[in-house]
Amino acid sequence: MVFKKLPPLANKEFRLFLTTRICLTIALQMQAVITGWHIYKLTEDPFSLGLIGLAEAIPAISIALYAGHIADVSSKKKILLKSILVLLGCSVGLSLVSSDEFVIGFSPEWSVNGMYFFIFLSGFARGFYAPAGFSFIAQLVAKEQLVTASTLNSSAWQMAAIAGPAAGGLCYAWLDITPTFFIIIAFIALAATAMYFISSKPISSVNKNEAIISRLEVGIKYVFSNKVILSAITLDLFAVLFGGAVALLPVFANEILNAGPQGLGILRAAPSIGASITMIWLSVKKPFKKPGVVLLWCVAAFGICMIGFAWSTFFWLSAFLLLLSGAFDSVSVVIRGNILQLQTPDEMRGRVSAVNTMFIGSSNEIGAFESGLAARLLGTVPSVVFGGCMTLLVVGITALKANQLKRFSYDNKP
Repeated sequence: MVFKKLPPLANKEFRLFLTTRICLTIALQMQAVITGWHIYKLTEDPFSLGLIGLAEAIPAISIALYAGHIADVSSKKKILLKSILVLLGCSVGLSLVSSDEFVIGFSPEWSVNGMYFFIFLSGFARGFYAPAGFSFIAQLVAKEQLVTASTLNSSAWQMAAIAGPAAGGLCYAWLDITPTFFIIIAFIALAATAMYFISSKPISSVNKNEAIISRLEVGIKYVFSNKVILSAITLDLFAVLFGGAVALLPVFANEILNAGPQGLGILRAAPSIGASITMIWLSVKKPFKKPGVVLLWCVAAFGICMIGFAWSTFFWLSAFLLLLSGAFDSVSVVIRGNILQLQTPDEMRGRVSAVNTMFIGSSNEIGAFESGLAARLLGTVPSVVFGGCMTLLVVGITALKANQLKRFSYDNKP
């Protein structure tokens, strides 16, 4: 019955792809929680949390365009599998440098720097994974199923992002950091196994004589010439850059809400709970008639939730506001994902996704750095309030300028 309502789920290889997505997301979300808590415990400096985002963003941004080109001209399955294996190696490295034996044998500073090093390496792998994963979906399902498949892909991420942070916080509290990394490594191994059983797909025909620089220029020009894609990406870029408070959750959990690592896991999971509920609803409802207008309202609501979260001193109110922020953010994620899938030609999916990764994917990490820096300069609560206000300002400017986004419908052709 579910397969009839959601045709992509009848596709075995798409189900394997979702399995990879879920297992890898659970692992990386668990890893984000325990590395953030552990680094903050060793340094007691919110700026150190911002440096986690910067360490991952630098390699992801630097490699993004080239990774998009590789995704367009190479086997996407091989890229995804190799990226997962590199992430597996980085998790093994993180488990070693974060262990009590390493901290005692060397020093907390060496442990923190070692964790930054492996986070930096993982940024390269994620830089390759994102464009290949985005473009691989179009090779697994029929074109008329892309909107549903894209929504299911986002839903799978969000549902895994519920389990990951909660599991990370609980495992850290009950088992400590090294056993938790063993669980993370097992999930990444499962992700690699599921990807291995997906068959390789044909490589898009390309002009072998065309220079890499020329191909990258074409991809960039396409994004900047398509006003709908550009407006959606830009809006999400600044909303994520200024509006997120995820990087500072260890500070809120420890110093403002007095919730401990278990509470941190709940706070990290709350946005994904809201997002998952919303995405399940989105996957069975009819598409929005004016998705661009809905996108603007949802990003504005996200900014308001962030301001309310910053002022809250009650744990469950804070968790509820984060849940609402996830619900609103999920709508914008789905709409932007659908716009990219429908407006991008097949032969350019890798490069367009790479540009999107530079703007959006890495803006999570750059936003984490901005949050850590703002928290050091302004204080934790004022920095989140400032970010929420900036998000509202960006929405207002976009609403005035982005007329094509407001007129966009899913029936539009690229």
